[in-house]
Amino acid sequence: MEKRLVLAIALSMLVLLTWSILVPKPQLIVNKEVTNNKVELLPGAAPVPATTNQVLGKAAIETVIFKHEKQDIVFIPSLAAVQEITFQNNLPHRFPLKIGFLSNPGLLFKQQSITGDSITFVHEDKDIRIVKRFSFGKLSNIMDLDISIQNISSAPLTVNPQLILGSIDISHRNPQARFHDVTVSTSEKTSHFSAAKNINSQGVKFIGFRDQYFCAIIQPNSKSANTYIKKINNDESEIGILESQVVINPGSQIGHSYRIYLGPQDLKILGNVNPDWTTIVHFGTFDFIAQLLLQLLNFFYGLVHNWGWAIIILSIAIYLLLFPLSVKQMRSMKEMQALQPKIEALRVQYKDNPQKLNKEVMELYREHKVNPLSGCLPLLLQMPIFFALYQALIRSVALRGARFWWIKDLSSPDQLFVFKNSIPFFGNQFNLLPILMAAGMFIQQKISMGKVSGEAAQQQKIMSIVMPIMFGVIFYQMPAGLVLYWFINSLFMLVYQFKINKQK
Repeated sequence: MEKRLVLAIALSMLVLLTWSILVPKPQLIVNKEVTNNKVELLPGAAPVPATTNQVLGKAAIETVIFKHEKQDIVFIPSLAAVQEITFQNNLPHRFPLKIGFLSNPGLLFKQQSITGDSITFVHEDKDIRIVKRFSFGKLSNIMDLDISIQNISSAPLTVNPQLILGSIDISHRNPQARFHDVTVSTSEKTSHFSAAKNINSQGVKFIGFRDQYFCAIIQPNSKSANTYIKKINNDESEIGILESQVVINPGSQIGHSYRIYLGPQDLKILGNVNPDWTTIVHFGTFDFIAQLLLQLLNFFYGLVHNWGWAIIILSIAIYLLLFPLSVKQMRSMKEMQALQPKIEALRVQYKDNPQKLNKEVMELYREHKVNPLSGCLPLLLQMPIFFALYQALIRSVALRGARFWWIKDLSSPDQLFVFKNSIPFFGNQFNLLPILMAAGMFIQQKISMGKVSGEAAQQQKIMSIVMPIMFGVIFYQMPAGLVLYWFINSLFMLVYQFKINKQK
């Protein structure tokens, strides 16, 4: 029974996690045009989306890089919008928005001024003058956007203010697409949506978009703003905010202000700026467990100041927490092994009568007070913890570039060394931790095998080989931090298995 349960769990893990192995690892892209200058003009930059090209017509595409602390923000002056942000935390990471913070589709802007802490764009025609000012204060990762709209015509103007947070690439070709989701917070609740859905919400407090490690959050000053997610096509979605329609009299102007966060998905950083924004850090079904594990991991890191050791301590802590159940599981397995000869005899005796066989086996369990399901609980409890920890570690920006022993990056496979040429299964890298983990599992399977014969012995032998290989395959391309956790946990289980086996 337990062998079947372990196999079922392994197959479930294989189905749920294969995409993590097959989907290519996101590439780190560094803008090679960036220099030590504060601002740099880049004629002929990368093309913008089709919708933006339609807006520009034949106008030349030009970008401006504004450097702020550990961020390189690429503006498109003609749109007064942000094309992308490159975060320089640990490892460079590009956060594309394409047309981020676009407020007036169809209008062309010019760069008006630039200082050490602000950049301003202006549009003016015979009817309207629009000024957009992006400013950066003392708070890290914070950008304030002020938009003023002035009626310079002789007649009233009706305007429908809009601000597009970004145009998001949701295509299957984008390796970051699987991490894309949108957080919408209203006065009633905070919800998390796929970036590929069509959503409309009223009375928005803030809206946020994130990829694997970083996020963009925008909070309107107005309390009557609405938000939306609009799937443009199979490859692109648009996220934005709609303000209330307003009539501007001649010579008058209106203004809208927004507070914007551009930075890592770090609970401490977000909480220091606005505690409400921490809700963007969400881990799905097992969010509560993942949040708890992340807090524990941060606590242990505060003690040892090394993420590798923090993961090891976390693994030990979880092992000790589940230790009573693990002991019950191992003892149950040993009791089951002691009954195997009698079960084998019953199988021979009632090989032509399955119903009678099952009845006699259950009677044997009752006679010896053995519950065949008593060892399943620890395995079932481990699965939510594993999946929660997987989500927490794979999105942990703190692990990016974190070193431990030979591991250069705990958020990536451990890569003991890299081959010159790619080889089957291994690719061009050799990851040691998954192999050590599979070896430990093989040893544990061997020493926990009962003395059986016939078909059961053959099945047991196959399981002892298949299971380690299956887990090795599943874990081979996973983040080293996650494999380290599982390896340490398995190592303690193996040591205690030796101790159990020595008991009579």
